[in-house]
Amino acid sequence: MPHGLVIGLIAGGPGALLKAVEGAEDDPALGEADLVALSLTPQDTLVGLAASGRTPYVIGALKYARRQGCGTVAISCNPASPISALAEVAISPVVGPEALTGSTRLKSGTAQKLVLNMLSTGVMVKLGKVYQNLMVDVKATNEKLVDRACRIVM
Repeated sequence: MPHGLVIGLIAGGPGALLKAVEGAEDDPALGEADLVALSLTPQDTLVGLAASGRTPYVIGALKYARRQGCGTVAISCNPASPISALAEVAISPVVGPEALTGSTRLKSGTAQKLVLNMLSTGVMVKLGKVYQNLMVDVKATNEKLVDRACRIVM
């Protein structure tokens, strides 16, 4: 896929993947600002992801995307969440309470990752990157992918 076709954002910026940026997710204006910086257009689709479904950063991003005329999807583990109400499409796997209260990376994080995997697989199909049950149009950029490409052609 061309670089930039899918862009991942996180409250607090890329550095927040390695070190928490406390409070960044509590500001809806940051969600909007990150999308403004990307020059979001009505041809774009925003997928907002929040385990509880009430993260202000995601709410701000969804509200901005709606105003721009973008498609909007919300993924949360709370069907009655604020982001579910804001988005055109709401996907809400119900996982029940976490084994460790406050540890959303357990069931909620895993369920949301599975939803993202399904979405990305569907997108690949719609973009013509799949033939029958095979991924095609794959750049063979490492040994594993070269081997896979050879097996597909065989």
